[in-house]
Amino acid sequence: MRFDLLALYGGPDQVMTVTSGLASLLGLLLMFWNKIVGVFFKMVRKIKGPPGPIAAEPARKDAAAKTP
Repeated sequence: MRFDLLALYGGPDQVMTVTSGLASLLGLLLMFWNKIVGVFFKMVRKIKGPPGPIAAEPARKDAAAKTP
């Protein structure tokens, strides 16, 4: 019998503890997801800087004649 493989056995009492901890972390993440994403984008905006002005398309001369 290989005892080194027996040491890697995870019984239900160990596995349920780990899965319960992961579920609680996931629940906490989901509760504050909106705040986490908002802080992330605020940091990205601070690093990249504000977006520059968007250039408007020049108006065409025949555009006014086609409007009803």
